[in-house]
Amino acid sequence: MTSCSNPSKTVPSIGFLDIAEDATLAKARTGFLDALAKNGFSEKDKTLKVYFSNAQGEIAVLNQACDYLISKNVKLIAANSTLSTIAAVQHTKEIPVCMMVAPRPDLAGLTDAQGNYPKNLFGVFETLAYIDSSVALIKRFFPNAINVGTIYNSSEPQSRDALEELQKAAAASGMKIIALPVTNSSETQLVTQSLIAKKPDVFFALPDNVIFASFETVVKACNEAQLPVFTSEAGLVGRGAIASYGADFYQWGFQAGVEAANYLKSNTALIPKPELVQVRQYVFNSKAAARFNLVAPNGFIVINTP
Repeated sequence: MTSCSNPSKTVPSIGFLDIAEDATLAKARTGFLDALAKNGFSEKDKTLKVYFSNAQGEIAVLNQACDYLISKNVKLIAANSTLSTIAAVQHTKEIPVCMMVAPRPDLAGLTDAQGNYPKNLFGVFETLAYIDSSVALIKRFFPNAINVGTIYNSSEPQSRDALEELQKAAAASGMKIIALPVTNSSETQLVTQSLIAKKPDVFFALPDNVIFASFETVVKACNEAQLPVFTSEAGLVGRGAIASYGADFYQWGFQAGVEAANYLKSNTALIPKPELVQVRQYVFNSKAAARFNLVAPNGFIVINTP
């Protein structure tokens, strides 16, 4: 956890809550702050004060991080990831929570018995409907693939739901899922090696916080086994997967930042409703794909990173 000095009374203050530090979530954070700056709220121009709090992947610390931001009496809490959103909503009913990199509230278990969202929740969510398009990429590049390996965070609702969607999409394409559970990033290497021993044809990286926090470990093990990696997250393509179809995390954060800016401009009169992420795209990593002699199809955003 980190902190800032006390803000001026005339400058709005917000909290930014991260579950962990990794390159994928960082893109959303950058997009969020860029959108605020574009709309007149930035620390550089002394028109905004931001209290950052990072749980470093620990649930106990996440609770402390929420309490810290609430103690600062911020105008809103920006929650980056599913677990951050859930924790923030559970810790405060009064401070607005701006979600990003998280699923639709009902998929995150944040609706009441009547299906209502928390009244203080807004921001940008994703559904899991796009996973079928990501799974279709596997057959597009590896038509003979049958067994798809994956690991999932058994303690994260979004990860369990994503696994279910992956299983449905794979079955519709004539493929089978080999899935092993993992509960934290320290287990990733061992679990990934166990998965590779089961001889899957490809690996599919699901959208969950354990994957985000330890994706380089997954990629390293898969590369050593000559196992191609696909995903539904564009940010993970930049970190070594071959291709994806899904939300761009920078744009996701930017969209949430625009929502937050509009809320601040409204002088806290009305909390907007959560909205669906707007930008999804096909992304292709030419360097990762070169291991398997694959060439980028038309219509893909091509990157070239290790």
